[in-house]
Amino acid sequence: MSARYITTTLPYVNSDPHIGFAAEVLQADAFSRTWRLNGDEVFFNTGTDEHGQKILQSADKAGQDVHDYVDYYAAEFRKLHEALDLSNDAFIRTTDEAHMQAAEEMWRRCEAKGDIYKKAYTGLYCVGCEAFKTEKEIVDGHCAIHTNLTPEEITEENYFFKFSNYQKQLLDYLKGENVIVPEWRRQEAIAFAENGLEDFSISREKARLSWGVPVPGDETQVMYVWFDALTNYISTLGWPTDPEGKFKKYWEDGRVLQLAGKDQVRFQSLMWQAMLMSADIKTTNTVFYHGFINAAGGQKMSKSLGNVINPLELVDKYGTEATRFLLLRNIHPYDDTDITWERLDEWYTADLVNGIGNLTARILQMAETHLSAPVSLPNFDFKQEYESVLLDRKIPEFRIDEIVDQIAVIDVQALDARITKDRPFNLVKEDLEAGQALITELVIGLSRVVRLLTPFMPSTSDKILQAIKENKKPENLFPRLPVQVGLV
Repeated sequence: MSARYITTTLPYVNSDPHIGFAAEVLQADAFSRTWRLNGDEVFFNTGTDEHGQKILQSADKAGQDVHDYVDYYAAEFRKLHEALDLSNDAFIRTTDEAHMQAAEEMWRRCEAKGDIYKKAYTGLYCVGCEAFKTEKEIVDGHCAIHTNLTPEEITEENYFFKFSNYQKQLLDYLKGENVIVPEWRRQEAIAFAENGLEDFSISREKARLSWGVPVPGDETQVMYVWFDALTNYISTLGWPTDPEGKFKKYWEDGRVLQLAGKDQVRFQSLMWQAMLMSADIKTTNTVFYHGFINAAGGQKMSKSLGNVINPLELVDKYGTEATRFLLLRNIHPYDDTDITWERLDEWYTADLVNGIGNLTARILQMAETHLSAPVSLPNFDFKQEYESVLLDRKIPEFRIDEIVDQIAVIDVQALDARITKDRPFNLVKEDLEAGQALITELVIGLSRVVRLLTPFMPSTSDKILQAIKENKKPENLFPRLPVQVGLV
């Protein structure tokens, strides 16, 4: 048994939950459930990032007190826990008092190391990134990431972190083949570090930005939101006091996995790791970077374009289990993925209604009709069976889409093909004993599929296994979608 720690990034609470974050948190949940079934002890963290200029401006625009504003959106993100059936152990908010105290301690440790200094600075600031941008990060006068925003030139006195002190240590850290997945993101981080690291601003003048964690010993400054927010990965474990020993168990002695979007490489694998080095804290074992979810044709989802998909809308339409399947099976872990409601409908119907839902109904209807007692299922070693899926099919551990596809689509189709080929519904009439033996084999095959699906579709797995135990066809697992009648 080993200890594992996994965390998502913390989304800004300046809008409703986005389908991209839902995919990230579901991936983290799938890893967590898989590891637990493999016998590991797991701590799974998620939460919300609630400081910074962008949030203060959004609250002002909405005409709300900023505290009420972040409370509202934090509650919206908390809804994902039940809506997506998440198994997270913590939901941290960066406005939590314990977190803010931890951020102040991180500051003090980096300052004691000699890595924080104060200077006047003039630069181009992107509110969307909550960061000053270098010349190479500006394209045609706009931020390369937030192309609709024009960075504002700002002159002020801030504290800076000596990022340049850690170039060699970061390059040594990045030599580890598994510190970043996929590999090309590791090469991206190496290239960034090799090009030279500029010290970055880690505070803002309180007169300009009052919404943030106060800088220890300087009431005129608040912490830059990234310096504050990144500390959540360890504050959630009780760092620095560690009263319950979680930090030592899961971070210091455990395996640490962080999930983040592909635009986070600089922050998660360079800035955050340099902060940890400065504070003499163990660096992250692995950061896994995923792609973006776009609308049709690679178009960025935008409220103004009306193509944003809220994960809570998916749950309303398809249900929790189907939403889990649709995002885990169809979102590429590394690359960008285009999503539309039409595609979601197609996947739901093909893989769930006509796939595992129909297969379950066919097999358990035959079992209920032709078997006098429930099938006695053989012992099932999840770890051994799960590893056989990865090894036999040569599926990388992080390719959740391929793992779910193998179990819920390919293995389901194999059972369907067996029914078509051997026709148990006819065999049982011609040779009762042979027909019953075949139906029993099919029930056992179905049980293996649903047991392997437990980390990805836990409720569906439980329902089908209970139906097998009762030798009874279950209620319709995945109802057909209403027919859309076109306008005449």
